[in-house]
Amino acid sequence: MEIRLAGLEPESIVDGPGYRFTVFVQGCPHNCPGCHNPQTHDFSGGHLADTDDVIAHLGKNPLVRGLTLSGEPMMQPEPLYLIAKAAKEKGMNVWCYTGFTLEELLRENRADRMRLLSAVDVLVDGPFRSHERSLDLLYRGSKNQRLIDMPATLKGGTIRLYAPPEW
Repeated sequence: MEIRLAGLEPESIVDGPGYRFTVFVQGCPHNCPGCHNPQTHDFSGGHLADTDDVIAHLGKNPLVRGLTLSGEPMMQPEPLYLIAKAAKEKGMNVWCYTGFTLEELLRENRADRMRLLSAVDVLVDGPFRSHERSLDLLYRGSKNQRLIDMPATLKGGTIRLYAPPEW
């Protein structure tokens, strides 16, 4: 399946815990002032790729234990679901960054987005707000953003926050 990408980072250490394979998708409607990746906003930017080519890169480095979906994944949920599903089959955990809140996504109840959410372990939700920016936050840019444990949230019907393991 075709996907529009801004880029791939095969060994990220900032997009979730441990070494991660990060997929930056192209096209974001939020245009958050101060966004860390403004080059991903243009829906006609980036380049087209095939999900099979992206999936072929997963698991090549045995140190990479997770997949992170960034940019605005909810604009391309179908191809990202295929990538996330493949990552899960390889034993990887899946993190997803979105400028939408989980409440917005649940209220909208789009089947394609719900399918992607079902393959996500941790959802980092909410728009980046520069006035709430903090370098002290774990895996997020502004205080309004949440780390949501998606399996527990979907199972329990209420939002459950992700609790990172103690170091």
